[in-house]
Amino acid sequence: MKLLVTANQTPFISGGANYHVQGLVEALRQDGHRVECLRLPFHYGEDHIRRQMTFVEGLEAIAPNDVSIDRVISLQFPGYGVAHPDHVVWLMHQHRVCYELFDPATASPSLARLRSEVEAFDTRHLGQARRRFANSPRVAERLARYNGLDAEPLYHPPHRAERFTCGDDWGYIYYPSRLEPLKRQALLIRAVALCERPVRLLLSGEGSQQAALEQLIELSGVRERVRLLGHISEAEKLTLYAHARAIAFPPFDEDYGYVTLEAMLAAKPLITCTDSGGPLAFVHPGETGWVAEPTPGSLAMALDDAWQKPRRAAEMGQAARQVYADHDIGWERVVATLLAP
Repeated sequence: MKLLVTANQTPFISGGANYHVQGLVEALRQDGHRVECLRLPFHYGEDHIRRQMTFVEGLEAIAPNDVSIDRVISLQFPGYGVAHPDHVVWLMHQHRVCYELFDPATASPSLARLRSEVEAFDTRHLGQARRRFANSPRVAERLARYNGLDAEPLYHPPHRAERFTCGDDWGYIYYPSRLEPLKRQALLIRAVALCERPVRLLLSGEGSQQAALEQLIELSGVRERVRLLGHISEAEKLTLYAHARAIAFPPFDEDYGYVTLEAMLAAKPLITCTDSGGPLAFVHPGETGWVAEPTPGSLAMALDDAWQKPRRAAEMGQAARQVYADHDIGWERVVATLLAP
């Protein structure tokens, strides 16, 4: 088949979304298909979003330059607005600032108008898709709540899933993620300050919150137990996963969360929160991890429990790896599902 994959492109910013797009394109090609990826330049400015929606609605991908395209697979807003009779959507997430992150108390009139425009765009074009999938149950729940549309959750593996291993416990909790407000590293640092046990926390990643987190570590008196590692190599990340006692991942309303899957592949239990979204599809409290309330006190209790029970933490990690295996997460299954008649 000749396939067109649509996704966004933000210059010099990479992360999980890029791995998702690249992984799909590579898997489709390995399955023997001719694949092109249409990357749409994306900017968060309100006027840019409006222009982008208008531009995409003017595109048709049936036979550009007289080359017939058999199927379009779209992953992101607003690419699913491209016209094609055989359009399959595998939704990473919608434009979140217009949905669950929208706050009517603080939103400008312009953002409120944009929200209505984006919701109408999504309902119209996602409703026209021949089939809809979501990358997690949480993304599917949002689509049903805000747009009245159903979508089947379809999981995919993290980048280089085969490289994650489990090693000896070196006595630390690890949290790899961008240092941004929605990732809530600050909540975790405050929790460490309340721990009764000498919990050690390692945080890797870069982002806008680095200076604020460094200050919080100092003010909380946990400089000897919490370290910001900054940017690390892929090899260093794999080592940190392999030798952690547990993995912490307490974001707010995450779409999917590669950290969850990576923890399971490394046979590590996960510490997350009741409002963390995507991770909750995989974490079984008391069996494969801990689900705390999003408060420093509740997280501190989970951290203390993981710290004082290393053998139990290891057993929970092995159970988590089995949960991953039971879900049959792999690119072959993704390709077969997206290309089904």
